[in-house]
Amino acid sequence: MDRDKIDSGILEKGDVTEGDSATFTDQGSVINASGHTDQLTRQYGLVGLTGIAVTVNNAWVILGSSISVSILSGGISGVIYGLMVAVFYYTFIGLSIAELSSSCPSSGGVYHWATIAAGPKWGRVTGFYAGWINFYGWMFGLASLVQVAANAGVQCYATLTPTFSPSAWHVYVAYLIVIWLSAFVVIFSNRLVPYTQKLGLFLVVVGGLVTIIIVAVMPLKHASSQFVWNSFHENNLTGWNDGVAFMVGVLNGAFTIGTLDAITHMAEEAASPKKDLPKAIFLYISIGGVYALAFAIVLGYAISDLSVLQGNSNTFPLAGIYHQATGSAAATFALLFIILISSLCCVIGTVLTNCRTYWTLARDQAVPFSQYFSRVSTKLRTPVESTLFVAVIASGIGAIPLGSSVGFSNLTGSFIIITTVSYAIPIVANLLSGRERFSPGPFHLGKWGSMINGFTILLIVIFDIFFCFPVGLPFDGSTMNYNSVILCGLCFLITIWWLVSASKHYPGPSFRHESPSSEIKEEGT
Repeated sequence: MDRDKIDSGILEKGDVTEGDSATFTDQGSVINASGHTDQLTRQYGLVGLTGIAVTVNNAWVILGSSISVSILSGGISGVIYGLMVAVFYYTFIGLSIAELSSSCPSSGGVYHWATIAAGPKWGRVTGFYAGWINFYGWMFGLASLVQVAANAGVQCYATLTPTFSPSAWHVYVAYLIVIWLSAFVVIFSNRLVPYTQKLGLFLVVVGGLVTIIIVAVMPLKHASSQFVWNSFHENNLTGWNDGVAFMVGVLNGAFTIGTLDAITHMAEEAASPKKDLPKAIFLYISIGGVYALAFAIVLGYAISDLSVLQGNSNTFPLAGIYHQATGSAAATFALLFIILISSLCCVIGTVLTNCRTYWTLARDQAVPFSQYFSRVSTKLRTPVESTLFVAVIASGIGAIPLGSSVGFSNLTGSFIIITTVSYAIPIVANLLSGRERFSPGPFHLGKWGSMINGFTILLIVIFDIFFCFPVGLPFDGSTMNYNSVILCGLCFLITIWWLVSASKHYPGPSFRHESPSSEIKEEGT
């Protein structure tokens, strides 16, 4: 396609090539795979999409920010090996999601795929649950990512001000600044968002490389290879046996790499989504996995006092590791500043993902006040009301650590469980329908599809069960893992909304989706 037309968002019939998802009305308006006329600017090529995927994932930063949780499950050895397993796990999920996004690229993502895969009889209710579960999961994910940026900002100030003692309310004030600044960027500077994601990609790649080199070379004394690679048993402080402790600790790696469907919600702003979405998914897994693994290894060799990571604190534990590695407040500040700016780019991309998800649900009348939240500003070319709604809900979730840091940890952990459950819904429906409801896109699993889909579901079930285990034994109400309660509570709320209103008034999405099955060829579900 013409680059200038991609940047402007103005596409014409002659600009659409084989593999693109857009068709046109008689008046020349673009009709996308979800069956709607394009309202958003198609301004993202492969680099822009990969930039969003990598910056939203922000793998090495997220690994460092959440390392204090999994370090109890086998020390740094558990962190490293758990990350490897998590990358393996998400690669299989990625194969299934990439195939669906290549066949039917839509901002609805799992919501639309579940509707198609379940067929005319069950598609409406199946897609409704998948969409709401996915949205809730991403709201918890957004809250945790904003918390990372807020903590990094507070720790930057604390590093330069030795007399300053950070508290929970300091972090919450920073949290509010970050979430609303990001929302305003998405609303009022929508055309600048691709550039923030390219900056984020630069910081993740180059900033990550600089950080890894500094943390690797500056320590006066390095930890032993025995400590880094073979100290799991002696550093398993959970009370579980080593096998259970390891599986529970994989959550850190999953949180590091687990933003898999973020980029699929940008389908209606991509120039060639059928080709570029699968590529962006695997590029983000590769870049994020390599950088996170390298960062985990150099952190292991830089640690001189493991107790820094074993305490329960609302502050940013990575600051202590950086200070151990560099012995310098200035160097610690510089490394934290890289994390701060990278995290801000990450939050902007995640706000974009969340508001697009909610806007898609509203466009299909799946949420209360759909007519209001489905609007797109003709001047700003962005769904303003949906973006503000996401910012308001995120502000409320961010207040939870003021009263319960354990509660917030459960919410952030629920991000992985809830999103993977939402991925499982269309994959299971696709399997049960004999994989016959989706036409092959440029990326297709072919004869291996059923086996890969089945193995993916098995992995999701196994890991989500272990991720609901308490971190350690013994446990009580204050240390209980409430992830299963949160998931069941969400399903209960979704069911109430379905019974009270949606079952009567929610029509389900309409599709311009070509399927080998004739029963899906008609518009609607």
